[in-house]
Amino acid sequence: MGMIFLFFLYLAVIFLCIFALWKTFEKAGKPGWAAIVPFYNMYVMLEIAGRPGWWLVLMFIPFVNLIFSFIVTLDIARCFGKGSGFGVGLFFLPFIFFPILAFGDTKFTGK
Repeated sequence: MGMIFLFFLYLAVIFLCIFALWKTFEKAGKPGWAAIVPFYNMYVMLEIAGRPGWWLVLMFIPFVNLIFSFIVTLDIARCFGKGSGFGVGLFFLPFIFFPILAFGDTKFTGK
């Protein structure tokens, strides 16, 4: 019984994250369906953050991807009018902070 509950809890968190990323993309004027396409969703996040598309290649290099992902989440937070602390939250707790970004009253301001 406990394993089944954990499985469905896991699925609920996954769907929440996908839906939150979908709404975040739509707020930024990008297609929401991009949230469910592997690799393209990373490219769209780079576009929202205002970073060049070739950074996608850096996302495949171990340890380098952590640094550049951190920079991208800081930039995404700034593009939505949030501070650096919110960007750190997006990096470490995306399942909490992306829904806040998606369903809150924040507006996409760009760079």
